[in-house]
Amino acid sequence: MTDTPARLLNLLSLLQTPREWPGSELAGRLGVSPRTIRRDIDRLRDLGYPVEATRGAVGGYRLVAGAALPPLLLDDEEAVAIAVGLRAGAGHAIEGVEEASVRALAKLEQVLPSRLRHRVSTLQNATIPLTRGDGATVAPQTLTALAAAVTGHERLRFGYRAGDGTESRRQVEPYRLVSTGWRWYLVAYDLAREDWRTFRVDRVSEPFPTGARFTPRELPSGDASALLAGSLSRTQPEQEVDVTFSAPASFVAARLPGHLVPVPTGPGTCRLRTRSADSVEWVALRLALVDCEFTVHGPEPLVSYVTELGARLGRAVPS
Repeated sequence: MTDTPARLLNLLSLLQTPREWPGSELAGRLGVSPRTIRRDIDRLRDLGYPVEATRGAVGGYRLVAGAALPPLLLDDEEAVAIAVGLRAGAGHAIEGVEEASVRALAKLEQVLPSRLRHRVSTLQNATIPLTRGDGATVAPQTLTALAAAVTGHERLRFGYRAGDGTESRRQVEPYRLVSTGWRWYLVAYDLAREDWRTFRVDRVSEPFPTGARFTPRELPSGDASALLAGSLSRTQPEQEVDVTFSAPASFVAARLPGHLVPVPTGPGTCRLRTRSADSVEWVALRLALVDCEFTVHGPEPLVSYVTELGARLGRAVPS
């Protein structure tokens, strides 16, 4: 193999497998001399790849962890597996890695060959994710389109359905994607309204990057999460939720969204006290899905709704 760039890529692909490669075996695989392999190893080191060499009869080369992450080479199967995994996680917010996972998916899908995109879509369409009902499902294509526009500072057009069902077309300067742990929001500057707005991503349709670049404006709050929190509090006032559970805190926490955290009150009991802007209907359903005995102490609208819901469910079963 006389093409040096192609040979370096093939060498790097071999070194990214978790094993140590004798120089003679690498030379045989690539059809070059051991001396050429040594020169190519030096070239990879100059490019920032931490290649470690061991001496002796069984010595060889292997890629080790370095101070920074160098570019990775993926074969077709690996690229498809990573894209499918990221898509599956992107449909519902994953606490702690949500924005990073969407950015990674946007970068990967941007460079996937069309044949691999088709395989990813086929696998995605053939599977049904098991979700906990703690947020609206979002199309991965929508998330990646928004993430790419945010990263590229590119103006975006899309259709939007408000909470009352009103349909509109928006043109915005996208600033950040923010996850609440169970729902995605886009923080953006609305050009027609000349003000900052937050959009629920599950209500966004047909996002279209216009190609027009922009310089990001300065947020009035300085933080996208704070702007979103303020927007949500204006949309629906927060209420003090107070619930006790007849189950350990670890059991209850595993069945609640990440932003609802109970504290232990005994060996087999716990209590949830939090401020929530979620609807009483949504909170009641989430409590019912915990699958243990619980008592609602407040607020009064939640107490009333849980009482009515329990009676309704009781009437649904024939005597």
